[in-house]
Amino acid sequence: MPVLPGAEPFRQPGGETGALVCHGFTGSPQSVRPWAEDLAARGLTVSMPLLPGHGTRWQDLQLTRWQDWYATVDRELRELSETCERVFLCGLSMGGALMLRLAARHGDAVAGVVAVNPLNKLHGLAPKALPVARFLARTSAGVAGDIAKEGVAETGYDRVPLHAAHSLRQFLARVDDELPQVTQPLLVLHSRVDHVVSPQDSVRILGRVSSRDVTESVLEESYHVATLDHEAERIFAETAAFIDRLTPPAGDTDGPGDTEQRKEARARGGA
Repeated sequence: MPVLPGAEPFRQPGGETGALVCHGFTGSPQSVRPWAEDLAARGLTVSMPLLPGHGTRWQDLQLTRWQDWYATVDRELRELSETCERVFLCGLSMGGALMLRLAARHGDAVAGVVAVNPLNKLHGLAPKALPVARFLARTSAGVAGDIAKEGVAETGYDRVPLHAAHSLRQFLARVDDELPQVTQPLLVLHSRVDHVVSPQDSVRILGRVSSRDVTESVLEESYHVATLDHEAERIFAETAAFIDRLTPPAGDTDGPGDTEQRKEARARGGA
């Protein structure tokens, strides 16, 4: 199935600092492409995958489950770690949830996490009916395109496939249980007005992680897809400042982004 224009994945080699950038549920790389391109322009090695079932048609997403989406970002992180000294994780909405699970499971392989309007739970009564409703109806109304800035559109599906939504709900419960295992520096940017993800999701995430280095930033002029909205440049600047603060200066190989394994390897090699 052809990929929708603008939904293509993006990869660009750069320096020793890597960034994995991930879009959200029913969205596509188009929603986070400016974020990824900004990081690449700053000299980072950047990977922005297209999650399985996304960027084509909603029927393809119906056939996938959370294990497929997570396996993709897990593989991308492992590949970045092979060539980069440190890797930062950046995600929008469900992409933020995927990045938090990577952080919980990969420990020192992750130097820090930036989450924009991260998803933590599907609220209301409708999600509770998904175990049965998914067999009675194929889809519900789409959630793409929540942007305050006029003239800006998101490349995403106009329908939500319910089998995939049920799997997403299961995934979010798993991530919530694993949040205390997140210890890396964390930057959470969330919109005060978001018609897709409740701001309470960010509050819960901030309250459950074990990270000591935590920054919360409230977006006043943007809706859910903030990476395409009025404060996109602010998101890019705060992400860059966060990464710069945690990246050792050139020539200083013993910094916050270094893993213990790499330090030991250099010590054995006399470096």
